[in-house]
Amino acid sequence: MSDLSHVDEGGGVRMVDVGGKPVSRRRAVARATVTMAAETSATLRALPKGDALATAQLAGIMAAKRTGELIPLCHPLPLSHVEVRLDVRATAVEIEATAETTAQTGVEMEALVAASVAALTVYDMAKAIDKGMAVTDVRLLSKTKEPVG
Repeated sequence: MSDLSHVDEGGGVRMVDVGGKPVSRRRAVARATVTMAAETSATLRALPKGDALATAQLAGIMAAKRTGELIPLCHPLPLSHVEVRLDVRATAVEIEATAETTAQTGVEMEALVAASVAALTVYDMAKAIDKGMAVTDVRLLSKTKEPVG
């Protein structure tokens, strides 16, 4: 009926059976952008260590670890590494999230969730001073799979 991996022949939703797939080392990188006024960006850059950006970084890491609980048909994965980097530019904060695992399925959803939640956290922290912000361009940049052993 469909080429969608989470839809069965009858059109119902299903969790993909990865039981027969080999375990591989997998890595995914995702990006999100929060556009904002230049004044907002300057305010974020001027904050001391332990500020809104550190909060967003931690939120992204925590979100990656909870992806299987947030996205109904995602497999819970044993993440071996999650990194969230925030780069404050002139009129935006660019977020790049990397997730890694050794498992039978990929980690692209974990990377996308990490980037998205970090972006939403930046938005939440700065919404009082900038009503024109937007979370944009959430996308997967890359994913890789290598055999184990």
